[in-house]
Amino acid sequence: MRRWQVERRKRTRRLIELGALVVKSGIVDLTGDDRATIFGALLWSTDKLKGDQGQRAQALWAAKGKQEFADLATRSGTLSR
Repeated sequence: MRRWQVERRKRTRRLIELGALVVKSGIVDLTGDDRATIFGALLWSTDKLKGDQGQRAQALWAAKGKQEFADLATRSGTLSR
């Protein structure tokens, strides 16, 4: 397989995994799949990370995400990333 094909597959897998996180978060259902709202929420998060409390926000969000992954793994009996 050519190098560009390998890189393209890696990128595709990464995008699919990131999209799955968006769905798993519940925001798709809560917004009725309104992509402008979802994009706006992501942009708001980006602004928070760029602000003076960015490190604090990232630490809080990381802790919440890790806890949810652990809870999902417990409920499903599998390990999550």
